[in-house]
Amino acid sequence: MRYVYAGLIIVVTAVVLLFNFQNLTSVTVSLFSMSLTMPASLLVIGVYILGMVSGSALWSLLRGWLHGATRKVP
Repeated sequence: MRYVYAGLIIVVTAVVLLFNFQNLTSVTVSLFSMSLTMPASLLVIGVYILGMVSGSALWSLLRGWLHGATRKVP
């Protein structure tokens, strides 16, 4: 099983590197009066990381609400 995990890590790393090399063109992102120019691959990776952070925060919040709603009050 260790070799399967190592193989998956190698494949995912290769796909990410290939994605980075194929998306070196610059894109401009604007919000209100601010704008930022960066490589497309960096933008996608940044959005992915922000999604992971906000998704885990939302999941945590929902678990807390569910725990509070099902807790017995003495």
